[in-house]
Amino acid sequence: MEKGIFEGLKVLDCASFIAAPAAATVLSDFGADVIKIEPPGSGDPYRNLPNLPGYPHSEHNFAWMLEARNKKSLALDLTKPDAREVLYKLVSEADVFITNMPPGVREKLGITHEHLGHLNDRLIYASFTGYGEKGEEANKPGFDSNAYWARSGLMDLVRADEDTTPARSVAGMGDHPCAMAFYSAIVTALYRRERTGKGGHVSTNLMANGIWANGVLAQAKLCGAKFSKRRPREHALNAVTNHYKCKDGRWIILSLLNEERQWPTLMRCLGREDLIEDSRFATKADRHSRSVELIRIFDEIFVTRPLAEWRRLLDGNGLVFGVVGILDDIPTDQQMIDNDVLVPFTNDTMLTINSPIWIDGANKVRPNKPPGIGEHSDEILRKAGYDEATIRKLRSSGAVG
Repeated sequence: MEKGIFEGLKVLDCASFIAAPAAATVLSDFGADVIKIEPPGSGDPYRNLPNLPGYPHSEHNFAWMLEARNKKSLALDLTKPDAREVLYKLVSEADVFITNMPPGVREKLGITHEHLGHLNDRLIYASFTGYGEKGEEANKPGFDSNAYWARSGLMDLVRADEDTTPARSVAGMGDHPCAMAFYSAIVTALYRRERTGKGGHVSTNLMANGIWANGVLAQAKLCGAKFSKRRPREHALNAVTNHYKCKDGRWIILSLLNEERQWPTLMRCLGREDLIEDSRFATKADRHSRSVELIRIFDEIFVTRPLAEWRRLLDGNGLVFGVVGILDDIPTDQQMIDNDVLVPFTNDTMLTINSPIWIDGANKVRPNKPPGIGEHSDEILRKAGYDEATIRKLRSSGAVG
């Protein structure tokens, strides 16, 4: 499998922005041949994301580099009949068709499953939406900030307390987990096709993935559970599953669920052996009932050393803790580099983020830089059997860019 598990798999990425195209990217990482279909001229609007207010300034189109690597671009104006005929020809030979256009738009453009499925009974038609394929919100546009993060309750639940302003999500925070769910739906359908010889329609949406991400507390609500009032960090119910500020302003988070066994070890690492036998904190129940007092003590301890020192002192002792990472950490995170979480582009030293799946014995494609708008239009059309005169005609009509 020198070129990946999905070598020879033909994928049409007729989607925009993050979740659906990112699922196609994961397929490409494992060797699939992905054609990015985008409108002529401006192309996929996602290309413009880094130019929006508030995004980092860079000479590189960092968003496009991540979501469009390994793909070839075909510029088609699907409002034109000639362009749709090109798409239909490609669909007849494709394995997977990916779209995130709302159901109404798909109907208008003639690219629903009903339009395409009869052209190729082995086709996996994969549709992604904000709020699902049915109901009054089926055609409602959505981004992960609203359909995933806000709708699911996550935006509300991560507030420090009930009086704090709801927390905004960051770009793609919900889209990338959704992409993995979408990828899994496509791969599951491919497995079924191996058994039956037939393709079919698969789908997922931002709303469903958001509530799945919030599943523990959402299920508690569905069971009629009674919830305690949220408390700020300084009044958390458990001091050893809380986060603390270090001397250099960085934060560390403790996650000691085996508290009875780990309490003495933690105290020795913190240089506070005296607290091991302190009657105020002798048992787990004592520590929980006096959590506010214990948090104040931990605040005073952690602020005496920088994060790097605390990592050195806590590592290797069986204690579960984590660094509250910042973006500056990522380019030199050796653990990420060692585990191919960060990998270089082909013929470049610039790193990009790998898809989070590895399969023993299966190579992943070295990331290639993303295409320009319509960069591969002629190449794709020639391979599909169009002669030069027809390609020129398609270009002159505006059907192909």
